[in-house]
Amino acid sequence: MRKYSHKPKSYTGCLQLFKPNSDSLFSHGCSPTMPVSLNMRMSMPSWFDIYGLSPDANEDETGIKRASQNIKALIDQEVRNGIPSHRIILGGFSQGGALSLYTALTTQQKLAGVVALSCWLPLRNSFPQASANIANKDMYVLQCHGDADPLVPFIFGSQTAEKMKSLINPANITFKSYRGLPHNACPEEMVDIKRFIERQLPPISDE
Repeated sequence: MRKYSHKPKSYTGCLQLFKPNSDSLFSHGCSPTMPVSLNMRMSMPSWFDIYGLSPDANEDETGIKRASQNIKALIDQEVRNGIPSHRIILGGFSQGGALSLYTALTTQQKLAGVVALSCWLPLRNSFPQASANIANKDMYVLQCHGDADPLVPFIFGSQTAEKMKSLINPANITFKSYRGLPHNACPEEMVDIKRFIERQLPPISDE
């Protein structure tokens, strides 16, 4: 039996690449523990239920939307705390990346961008082509995916990138592939993430 799992701890080292400064904030949202259908209903950290990993698998629409509302509430709280929404980047791995993409496409807060790692776009058929209702149609997106991913197949990532290009400015989407990388992280990917965040969130001048 293969248990559905992902390794969010693989990405914690990414934060260590950044020098702390007064205009940077890293806020960690943690997924709750819940029974997952794909995991034989055994409990595991999960943002929403997963019924299958094929393109035509049913999706937990209620759970996805509920989790997205929780992330939107976190964004709203940071804005109330004085962080401009355009200084906020959403990011995540696997389910977290999927939720980040979905939330960015449905929030009314204008964000700096999204880092979407080894993931897919949930409820993709709910988004019309070039939707005029997307507040973040000019946001920047970094998608990263290993070409040897056995859990979220590489084709899911590349198809998601093409779908995103039909929804927001295609020039602002970067899709990076990593040879031989399974459902995990690698140093090259960490460097790409660091460069993306530094580019989208340059230091704020004190002048």
